[in-house]
Amino acid sequence: MINIRVKEEIIRQARLELARRDFFEYCKLTAGDFYKKDRLFLQDMCYQLQDFYQSNKPEDKIMVMNLPPRHGKSRTAGKLTEWVFGKNNHEKVMTGSYNETLSGTFAKSVRDTIRASIVAEASEKYELSSEVSVEDIINKLTEKIKYGEASANKWALEGSGQANYLATSPTGTATGFGCTLMIIDDLIKNEKEAYNEATLEKLISWFNNTMLSRTENGFKLIIIMTRWAENDLAGYILNNYDNVRHINYQAVQKDGSMLCPEILSKEDYLLKTKNMNKDIIYANYQQEPIDVKNRLYSGFKTYDKLPPAHYIMNYTDTADEGEDYLCSIDYQMYNNSYYILDVIYTQDSMETTEPAVAKMLTKDHVGFANIESNNGGRGFARNVQKELRDLKNYHTKVNWFHQSENKIARILSNSTAVMNNVYFPLNWEDRWPEFAKHLKHYLRSGKNEHDDAEDCLTGVYEHPKPNTISFGYNSIM
Repeated sequence: MINIRVKEEIIRQARLELARRDFFEYCKLTAGDFYKKDRLFLQDMCYQLQDFYQSNKPEDKIMVMNLPPRHGKSRTAGKLTEWVFGKNNHEKVMTGSYNETLSGTFAKSVRDTIRASIVAEASEKYELSSEVSVEDIINKLTEKIKYGEASANKWALEGSGQANYLATSPTGTATGFGCTLMIIDDLIKNEKEAYNEATLEKLISWFNNTMLSRTENGFKLIIIMTRWAENDLAGYILNNYDNVRHINYQAVQKDGSMLCPEILSKEDYLLKTKNMNKDIIYANYQQEPIDVKNRLYSGFKTYDKLPPAHYIMNYTDTADEGEDYLCSIDYQMYNNSYYILDVIYTQDSMETTEPAVAKMLTKDHVGFANIESNNGGRGFARNVQKELRDLKNYHTKVNWFHQSENKIARILSNSTAVMNNVYFPLNWEDRWPEFAKHLKHYLRSGKNEHDDAEDCLTGVYEHPKPNTISFGYNSIM
């Protein structure tokens, strides 16, 4: 019969072996207070890093990983370095952070973790509940810090025959060191740096001229950072290199849930972002920075109190296909200005959107609803009319029409007029976040993933007043 102590040791060794093979298990075993099995994004993050590091695919050379603040970027990058050294004491790792203080802190953490294992090495076998050292996990390889090579920013492991680790920054040096694995942690400190073109250009130059020149044949490059600007280092790499493995974690998921409520709850998120610049929220928490210089709309007018209503109208652009959004906007007109009352902006099916639009038209006492008939819009208009009758709404006139003009040309040519004549309620970005995000991210030139919000808003401005509706428009009564 196997005694309890032996049994525990067998289990312990099995766990250690699993940690040697699996990066997340290593993190969980050495820092279980943070790397919990129910924090699924951390598990996925570790899996992605391990898979990339171990991949032999020629295209797996560069990885960009973006995630919100305080979600374990630097900690996980440090853990990866420890785990990599445990698998290969000939690996040469170089890390880059935004200044010497941070890079030194990063390097010291990795160095001291490995040093701590030397002390544990001399101890007797201990119970399963005892502290686990790196030395245990890496199976007592000779990963001790060489005497005389133990500075915070640069050191070597015994048996490697060369320097194994260098931490640097844009203000530091990388002379005389080559690397097989490069990890670049957050390079931008704050909003001021993010919007400073000169600072961003210096960072890109440092990356191209200093860091890349230190890489050796067969190298791997990992950029792990929170987004700040469209032209930050992550944006530069994504726009200028092919076959980049891009992993993106957003604080708020599409269904409104949080990425990891234990790390950042919905309540804390709302408190932190309550008075934060929306552009920074998009970038830092959703990893969707705005190209400020190239965006089409520089800003929109807002209102605190509605003027008298001359006309209450609606413009609806139905979803064409696939990933398109239905956009429906209720608005009132006063002195040739357009005051937005309510918006439906969704990828839901017509079974959901038809009654939703009818309810919104009824609620806002809309007199004229103008629905594009392109790609099924005519059927949508007829079904909305049916829903209106079911709601006992007989005052809303539904007009369907075919939009034949070029969408992009309409959006671009009317953008200034839209900004000058359309008014949103003060809290519009909070009321319709997806709608607001797409408007603020729309580029004057380059590729835009969506244009439904812009198309519909342009339609609001373009559409004639009710008394001018005539040829080309069809009414459903």
